[in-house]
Amino acid sequence: MQSIRFLIVLLMVTLALSACGASGGGTAANPNSPIIIAWLPNESGAELKDARDAIGTVISETLGRPVEHRTTTDYLIAVEALANNTAHLGFFGAEAYVQAHDKNSKVIPLVIPSGSDGRLETAVYYSWLAVVRGQEGNYQENGVFKIDNIQGKRFSFVSPSSASGFRVPSANIVKYFSQQEKWKNLTSEELIEGGPNKFFSEVLFGQSHQGAAINLLSGKVDIASFCDACVANYIELVSGEENKPGAVYRVLNNAPEPFDKFPGAEFVIISSTLVINAPFVANSSMLTADEIKRLQDVLTSDTVANNPRIFATKAEIDAGFKPLFRKTKDERFLAVDDSFFNPIRELR
Repeated sequence: MQSIRFLIVLLMVTLALSACGASGGGTAANPNSPIIIAWLPNESGAELKDARDAIGTVISETLGRPVEHRTTTDYLIAVEALANNTAHLGFFGAEAYVQAHDKNSKVIPLVIPSGSDGRLETAVYYSWLAVVRGQEGNYQENGVFKIDNIQGKRFSFVSPSSASGFRVPSANIVKYFSQQEKWKNLTSEELIEGGPNKFFSEVLFGQSHQGAAINLLSGKVDIASFCDACVANYIELVSGEENKPGAVYRVLNNAPEPFDKFPGAEFVIISSTLVINAPFVANSSMLTADEIKRLQDVLTSDTVANNPRIFATKAEIDAGFKPLFRKTKDERFLAVDDSFFNPIRELR
């Protein structure tokens, strides 16, 4: 099954890259061609079209070039689009960025959304391990949440290219269980496949954070790893402290796809870990140094920070707008360099 899936994904990548090339993916030497932005599956949903377009408008106006959004259904397609010089920009998680940079050193970070106080030091979100409500007691000892009993269960990651949906949770699991003699040689790569004598009895990949959450809510798995930011548009906090073990979340009654089939379904966080925010990345072999500088200048400007279609205010959200980023206080984009993502590299 793994080999079949690999061949299918490889075919998808080939077709997607061919499509990119057929529509005139530009280079630094062709300043009138479209700027192609590759989006991971998490940000590719129809409900986020207006949010993607808001970013695209700023980029188009800044560079004087049209923008084409390339939405995807698989992390690998987006990563390869940047690495193989068929997309100019992308919005990637930290792990997907590191993988793209490893494949092509010309892929560099452009900007990253800050924390609520406007600083890099707080530019983080959360990687969750979640179970459906009613099962959380299986992962507690004397009222304290522990992950001992996740071993042997059915588990869903997001993608091997996801920071919060694979790299961070797998590293945490390995660190915790490698203290036990039976699992002392456990590696993250071994967590990818389930079965007899494996750490998990079964392993699924949701291919997006939304997909991993649906794997949990539909009963396909016992535990799922996904991030808070990617499902924020579909859920509400019911009880407990946000992003803390024991927090209970409920799917909104009017949630769009793919959560529309699970209105009112509830799940509980049993583990929560901080993760470096996802960057916008640029292919510096397809954009000139001047274009990259102009993009960084405009994206880090007060104008963008105060654009309610980019950093959505409560009023925008209450009116039905589905955001990529939220304005709770002083959020804005900040420029970063490659070394900022070394903590993710160190988890490998």
